[in-house]
Amino acid sequence: MTTAILLAVLVLACIYGGYAYVKKLRAGGGCCGPHEAAEKKVRVADRDKSHYPYTAVLRVDGMTCSNCVRRVENALNRLDGVWAEADLGQETARMRMKRPLEDRVLADAVRDAGYRVREIKREEPDEGLESDRDRKE
Repeated sequence: MTTAILLAVLVLACIYGGYAYVKKLRAGGGCCGPHEAAEKKVRVADRDKSHYPYTAVLRVDGMTCSNCVRRVENALNRLDGVWAEADLGQETARMRMKRPLEDRVLADAVRDAGYRVREIKREEPDEGLESDRDRKE
């Protein structure tokens, strides 16, 4: 009888441990806090790439997990006219912009999210799209 009770307690402890582990995996956490819920993704309303003629690639320090990637993306996507996608493996955030933004604005947004921009590399506006100068002429 005692063996059956001990076995039942052991089984219940294993079930509870498995449940707690699965709950932690679903809620996020990890390097960004053991009980921190995963941040909701900020969705960009305009997903037409042709509306974003300016691009930049930011090299970002401090991203260590998918929650970090989402925080960097969200910080940049909250800027007006920006569509950003971060890459954990390359430690970069590629941004599409409707208008050019100052490096300081981009770096401040990432810094406010808790990360550091090492480098900002600008790319020429996409070919085939009218620039602001062409429209005015």
